[in-house]
Amino acid sequence: MTPRNRSLRPTSDRVKESIFNTLQNKLGGKVVLDLFAGTGNLGIEALSRGAKKTIFVEKEKQALGLIKRNLTQSGLEERSEILPRDVRRAIGILRQRGECFDLILMDPPYERGLIRKTLLELNSQQIYHKDSILVIEHTRREPLLHILEGWNLIRQRRMGDTVISFLTPQEDHSSTQVEIEF
Repeated sequence: MTPRNRSLRPTSDRVKESIFNTLQNKLGGKVVLDLFAGTGNLGIEALSRGAKKTIFVEKEKQALGLIKRNLTQSGLEERSEILPRDVRRAIGILRQRGECFDLILMDPPYERGLIRKTLLELNSQQIYHKDSILVIEHTRREPLLHILEGWNLIRQRRMGDTVISFLTPQEDHSSTQVEIEF
């Protein structure tokens, strides 16, 4: 199901397909975190492609209802958890619980500075490991290169106004070659 109002911006099928084609067969048995989950679109796709578990983080009541309905319709409730919190608080809770994610999906509202704030929170709480992948959906008007402290941008794909960025944690402060597609 999709939202009836304009406060939610579900990931388009084209963008979702591009994300998961890039990840290919890297989802089997993985633990996924869907930040700013909205309708749960990305996290549900990860589950349908073999992820072991997805935790959905969303604070909007309408969106939470949509995630629950979409999980029920997909029969994926057993392999999921919904955390109805603000992303920053949720990251702290997940750290306290000792959670560690293989894949973090992030689709924040565009142009509100939430990417930088979330990256800083992830860096301080470190709920990922050295081989984790972070996928950020953002607008081309919100470039990442100046806010990536602690992360390597390994691939980027632009689709109209939308950019999909794939990142990995830095092991040191060297930079990595970036593959950019248009």
